[in-house]
Amino acid sequence: MTKLSIYDMDRTITVRGTYTPFLFHMVFARAPWRLVFLPLLPFGFIGYGLKLISRKGLKTYNQRLLLGGKPNIAKLEPHIERYADKVMQGNSYAKALAQVEADRAEGRRLVLATASYELYVNAIAKRLGFDEVIATRLKIDEQGQVLPEIIGENCYDVAKLDRIKTFLGEQGLERESIHIRAYSDHVSDAPMLDFADEAVATTPSAQLRHLAKKRGWRILDWA
Repeated sequence: MTKLSIYDMDRTITVRGTYTPFLFHMVFARAPWRLVFLPLLPFGFIGYGLKLISRKGLKTYNQRLLLGGKPNIAKLEPHIERYADKVMQGNSYAKALAQVEADRAEGRRLVLATASYELYVNAIAKRLGFDEVIATRLKIDEQGQVLPEIIGENCYDVAKLDRIKTFLGEQGLERESIHIRAYSDHVSDAPMLDFADEAVATTPSAQLRHLAKKRGWRILDWA
């Protein structure tokens, strides 16, 4: 039987979120002048709060302001690598990293499934030694320009589970022939945790802690 361990990333492996810090890392590294757009950021959150735009729309709105409309991927890569180093050095739970290693030693295939951008998640996953990445994908045109356009859905909630199911199909893995252990900190990953054979709530939000107790899921405090 194939054994998979599927990890959420932000606040599961990392202590803090990585999306907004990534955008600000890029601003300071590439174009500090983009800080002039900071007064516009709250309008995106207001639109999201009023349900005028989706979470997907909010992410691409912030990306356009802070990363720019069409940065070249080759020019972003050195900054992405430095950002991944920063995440590993100061934004990860030691106990999470230990669990990743324990799962690897158990012979489990490691999958990182996150709503964060694949653009930089790949670099973090490489440092963590993950075998596969399932993340929010951005459109990159033929000229290598990264566009503020998400391919498909933001890899979040039910959409994350859909991506996991698609991944299993692409790998030729039948659900009944695999064992899935899933880790997350947030109740938005309830669909993924329900799908797993073994669900683990890690340093969970209040909502997920309540749900985990109700469902009998294991709870680990990595803080």
